[in-house]
Amino acid sequence: MKQKIKPRAALAGAVAMLTLIFLSASLIALPTFGQQNLNSQGDVSAKDKQVVTAFEKRVKEYVRLREQLEGTMPKLPAKSTSEQIEAHKTAFEDMVRTARDGAKHGDLFRSDIAEYIRATIRGQFKGKDRRELRKMVLEADTKGVPLRINYPYPANKELVEMPPTLLLKLPQLPKQMRYRFVNRHMLLVDRENGLIIDYMLDAVP
Repeated sequence: MKQKIKPRAALAGAVAMLTLIFLSASLIALPTFGQQNLNSQGDVSAKDKQVVTAFEKRVKEYVRLREQLEGTMPKLPAKSTSEQIEAHKTAFEDMVRTARDGAKHGDLFRSDIAEYIRATIRGQFKGKDRRELRKMVLEADTKGVPLRINYPYPANKELVEMPPTLLLKLPQLPKQMRYRFVNRHMLLVDRENGLIIDYMLDAVP
């Protein structure tokens, strides 16, 4: 004896099937920007690993310094006003800038790590992906961002994030730090006080 299919059950089944089809199509349609070479850093040479490790050590040394400086500052109230937050940030900037008075371009982005990053971007982005990356960074509103050490990244300028696939290939940063693109150049920025800690030229080919 055949079992009758209730209309409500049939409708629910149809909706579930359509949902599955829609989700599958959405996954297929996800952009593949920079994904053709999606690998971790596990495939780098021994020499490059030393270069990356040395760079990450220099970044951690900066983070250790800024954490020590921030630890000497009065804590912000639990319910801080925007004025208090801005004053705290400015005071933090001044402390870090004073402590790094002798800092210069290339202290962190030395020539070896700069070349490694350029080669990584060249390998990760080819053809159409490279054109899209170049278009993204050149069209971003970053005109006027100074390529100067210890200067704040202007709050009114666009923050150009790294594509996730590229972040997997770049040296890893502590949570306090961020890579930023400005035109074809790459900046190392303190995400809390906004200071430009170092920069490298012509990161994007």
